[in-house]
Amino acid sequence: MKKIVLVDDKESIGKVVSFYLSKEYDFTYFENPLKAIEWLQEGNMPDLIISDIRMPEMKGDDFLHFLKTNALFKNIPVVMLSSEDSTSERIRLLEEGAEDYIVKPFNPLELKIRIKKIIH
Repeated sequence: MKKIVLVDDKESIGKVVSFYLSKEYDFTYFENPLKAIEWLQEGNMPDLIISDIRMPEMKGDDFLHFLKTNALFKNIPVVMLSSEDSTSERIRLLEEGAEDYIVKPFNPLELKIRIKKIIH
């Protein structure tokens, strides 16, 4: 079973995404990137990471930068979630290595299809 990690400071997003993905994927949720980094550094290797952008403690774009500049994690596909439908932000994050950019509120079924296209 493929592993997916969601990093989002809103627990409600975690519950919705878990509901839609946990039957098909080994799903792990973190409320902030620092806990996700700790988990990754313990040797856990997901097939895909979904990350919010606007979070306290560490922003999602800083988390993306950490992943893409680290030899161990740079090949993990990352899907960014944002409440901002900003073309410039979308382009910047895609250039920095994000696999996809999805605007909140999103349809969980669309997220599921996009994930499937990336990791299957």
